[in-house]
Order: sequence, then C-alpha cells, then structure tokens
Amino acid sequence: MNLELAAVFAGSTVRLAAPLLMASTGELVSERAGVLNMSVEGMMLTGAFAGAVGASATGSPVLGLLIGVLAALPVALLQAVLSITLRANQIVTGIGINILALGATTLAYREIFGSRSRATVPGLDTWAPPLLRDIPVLGEQLFRQAWLLYAGLVLVALIAWGMRRTALGLALHAAGAAPRAADKSGLSVTALRYGAVLLAGAMSALAGCFLSIGDIHTFTEGMTNGAGYLAIAAVIFGNWRVGRTVCACLLFGAATALQFQLPAMGVQVPGALLIMLPYLLALLAVAGLVGRQTAPAALTQPFVR
Repeated sequence: MNLELAAVFAGSTVRLAAPLLMASTGELVSERAGVLNMSVEGMMLTGAFAGAVGASATGSPVLGLLIGVLAALPVALLQAVLSITLRANQIVTGIGINILALGATTLAYREIFGSRSRATVPGLDTWAPPLLRDIPVLGEQLFRQAWLLYAGLVLVALIAWGMRRTALGLALHAAGAAPRAADKSGLSVTALRYGAVLLAGAMSALAGCFLSIGDIHTFTEGMTNGAGYLAIAAVIFGNWRVGRTVCACLLFGAATALQFQLPAMGVQVPGALLIMLPYLLALLAVAGLVGRQTAPAALTQPFVR
C-alpha cells in the first residue's frame, strides 16, 4: 500500500467512524445513567432526515443541522417516557421506535422528494486545521473533513471530561451504578436519566446529520443502515469507557472502509464478506469474545422510589 492509498484509507476510516463516535458517546452517557437506549438507530435516522429536509427547505445546512437535532429530541423524549416513567422494557421500546422512525422517514421522504428521487441538499463545508492541512498527501485526504467532525470531537472530549471530572458526571455514574444510594443522597435519578437520554438523542441526531448533510449531501431511505446498533456495540466493545469506545468506533470505521479500499488495491475479496465485517466485529464484542465487559450495575433496571 503506497502512501496515497494509506492516506485515503485513513481519511475514509475517520469519516466513517465519526457518526459512530458521536452516537456512541451519547449512548455511553445514557447507559452510564442506567438506560439502555436501543433507539439510537431511530434517532440517527430522524436527525438525518430532518437535517436534509431542513437544509433543502432553508438553503442553509447549519439551519438543517439545528432542525435535525430538534427533530430527534421528541424521539428521545418518547424513549425516556417509556423506559423511565412507564418502566417499559427498554429493548422492546427501543426497537419499536427504530421501526417507527424507519417507516415515518420513508413515508415522509417519498411524499416530499418522490419515491425515486435522490435530491441533492446543501451540505456542510469541509475544513482542515491549520498546519495539518499542509502535510503532503495526508493534509487533504485525512484532515479535510466536514467541520461537524471536528465539532463532534470537541463535544466528545467535553463529555469525557465532564463524566470524569464534574459532580454531574459522578451523579450520572451513580444513577446507573447505585440509584438507591443516589436517591438517598438527594439526587433525582429520574431527572438524571431523562437528561442522559436527551443527550443521547442530540448526539445521535448530530451523527445522523453528519451522514446526510455532512457526508453525502442527500438522504436515502434507511441510510443509517444499522449504524445505531454499531454505536451501541462500540460502547460494549469499549467497556463503557470513552477512550476505548473511540478505538472501537475507529475499528468499525476501518472495517467499513475496507469495503472500498481492498477492491481499489486489486485484492479480490467477496463483497458480502466485507459488508458483514463491521457487524461481525460488533457480534464478537457483544458476545464478550474481546475481553470481559463490566456494565453499570443498574443498566436496564427501572428505578422505583
């Protein structure tokens, strides 16, 4: 592999890992607070669709991004009400929301754009950090990305710092590890869990918007294509730690990038094998074959005061 191909592969890996990283960081906070938010896929799809429609209607991808995030919050609120207030099964409700989002966005897309349309929408500008953009070969291929990628990295860093260094972060950890002790100390477990699920919704929406208006500048039916489930698997793969989750997202991104890289290098590998590779890695993570995972003690357990 020459330097140029390596740079293209690295750039593709980062670009494909970016939406997984945003969504998985929000999901990590939700799970740390005790809520398994299986509706990440649906929230990503809602954000992608609303962001594309908003950008198309206003002509501004930034307004589209804002609309995408706002549109996903009611979906996150629905998940929170069902799983926290009504104490419904978190897995079942999450999958139900995913199916609802897929059907609703498909119907709305066909009504707005037509059943066979692939309308191009205004997309977010690309940007490369000073100095890094001047690196030969790597500067353009690796570092020139949609600016939302860099904004997402900043958000991930802030969330990681907040979870480890602030009282709110400690409270979220307590809500998922020992909710009764947190309640007796005066914390509102319900409020903490609601906030965590809404944060997961906002981060998932950003991930969806990255796909539609940050990457390909259009919307297609079911365009998340299981990315939400990969984000959940990345949290498990990363053992509920931000640093390891970032590495898991990069691994999944690299596995997806191989679908395009190996054929370009003349390596003959069955296409179906390359398509299933990220999901195979996710399956190994969920099965515990990549190391022992220690989930928050109260994950998926409803809290009754």
